[in-house]
Amino acid sequence: MTRIDFYFNVADKSQALSDLLQSTLLKRRKVTILVNDEVVAGKVSVGLWQKNPESFLPNVLVNHTLALQTPVVIHWQDNAILQDDMLVNLTPSTPGFFSRFTHLVELVSGDEHDKISARERFKYYRDRGYEIKTIDHAQTNLLSVE
Repeated sequence: MTRIDFYFNVADKSQALSDLLQSTLLKRRKVTILVNDEVVAGKVSVGLWQKNPESFLPNVLVNHTLALQTPVVIHWQDNAILQDDMLVNLTPSTPGFFSRFTHLVELVSGDEHDKISARERFKYYRDRGYEIKTIDHAQTNLLSVE
């Protein structure tokens, strides 16, 4: 069954995503980042490449020729999923294909709209019997995977 982690009170989703990916890549895991559309995907990708000069967060968009060889793929479609290890959902919707992944991470900011959609996703997962771990990012300021 898919392991689900909800990080709430995330002040800076971009920084939180970067921290999560650094931890994940050290463990040699593959990550799919789900976003709303190709424009957002491009912005997320550029942000990851430029985040920290001392860190290296290799990523490509799903339609790139190196997508199968790259550990972080940014996706905006419901089809052509390339791996099933970890999914980071940056959309306000529940991904219809989340259960194929071993691990799902939800990042929730303090924005009221973000919290409302996150509550709906949380309820959706809980009502289907998924065990959900909630982490207050404001208290821990850490994002890591097991």
